[in-house]
Amino acid sequence: MDDILDMTASEIVAATTAATISSVEVTQACLARIESADPHLHAFIVVEAEGALREAARLDELLANSGTVGRLHGVPVAIKDIFDVRGLPTTCHSRIMSDTPASQDAVAVQRLRAAGAVIVGKNALHEFATGGPSFDLPWPPARNPWLPTHHPGGSSSGSGAAVAASMVPVSVGTDTGGSVRHPASVCGITGFKPTYDAISRDGVFPLSPSLDHVGPLARSVEDCALMFAVMADKPTISLSKDDSLKGKRVGIFDDFGQDADPEIAAAFDAAVEALAAMGCTLTPLQAPPLAELTGCARTILHFEAYDIHSQWLLSRPQEYGLRGRTRLSAGRETTRAHYLKAIETGLKLTQELDDAMSDVDVAVSVSSLRLPCRIDDEVEISQTYDRQARTPFNLTGAPALSLPIGLSRDGLPIGMQMICRHGRDASLLRFGHAFQNATNWHQARPPLSHFTTNSGA
Repeated sequence: MDDILDMTASEIVAATTAATISSVEVTQACLARIESADPHLHAFIVVEAEGALREAARLDELLANSGTVGRLHGVPVAIKDIFDVRGLPTTCHSRIMSDTPASQDAVAVQRLRAAGAVIVGKNALHEFATGGPSFDLPWPPARNPWLPTHHPGGSSSGSGAAVAASMVPVSVGTDTGGSVRHPASVCGITGFKPTYDAISRDGVFPLSPSLDHVGPLARSVEDCALMFAVMADKPTISLSKDDSLKGKRVGIFDDFGQDADPEIAAAFDAAVEALAAMGCTLTPLQAPPLAELTGCARTILHFEAYDIHSQWLLSRPQEYGLRGRTRLSAGRETTRAHYLKAIETGLKLTQELDDAMSDVDVAVSVSSLRLPCRIDDEVEISQTYDRQARTPFNLTGAPALSLPIGLSRDGLPIGMQMICRHGRDASLLRFGHAFQNATNWHQARPPLSHFTTNSGA
């Protein structure tokens, strides 16, 4: 079973299509890991074991009878419970939502199924994809497989934890202010936020439509590229182990990391040195102040989220968790004039960031500014959770990758961002793939004992 769980999605496709392993065997292995690990990590809201095994058996029969396979043939996938999955309620991790099953899949889920993916369940998240870990909701918050006493980032918290703990090789999340890249950064996996609207958001409950993105989480850039191509309905992106970064121009957003934890800063510096050793040309980039970028995005998010939730917040406030209710109510004082001004400012800032990257192939920056804290430390959560450099690229809509670049002294993962200009998703994925071919940070795995025995949480 462990051999199967170590396989990437790309390796699973190769093995199932060659019939050296069956889709049922792969699905059984993932379900067994979920059964042993999820009581410690709470990454799933619902597990669809029977349906997943039924679909896996159908795929095996289809292969045997017709040789028909898809790009994700037999790959178990978990879905953030903010997407519609037919036959299952969309809870958004909140008691506000109806328990009526969705009548059809979100477009991204439809495309995954059509490619041969096996949907094994729906992942926990922060309530309505905002706030942070909460203990006053119908389901407990997901935990970090590297240290289950600590948070796993968010809002795609369960999606990150599930991949890091090898419950599934890949998962699907959403990213409005960094919510794919945050769990990827602090769970030691790879997360990809594509260009805005590259993947359809139809069938995904919105948080802030101007900033919302759909993206994959995986253990490698290669798997993120595979998932992206399927969900974006694009041709498979050509990646090669022989790709070189020699001569590539890399811009450094140094200012974004000015307030970073020393261990994060040191890991980022080491990753930049690795890029130099690969033959990249490094160039410092000037960007608008991080506070200005995140403040502008925050105004847009607060206004749009409150507009979506205002009726429920007025009529059913007690049904929200405290953290979610507080975050979603923040837009009550944001006027339309403030919102329109933020939209206008956002366009200007987007142009400035795009201009800053005009002469480089990719840019890099820190991801989080603080290491994960204990999940039950309310003060630390409130002070450190949002200290990050991810939100600027929700504002601009540019594609951004989070890649593992090492561990802290306490064994907690550290991530780095790579960013390309708008629409250059394939170029960014090729660059990230070449980086991972030349390094091994993404191959680290959390100790199994951390989430299959009494963790002391």
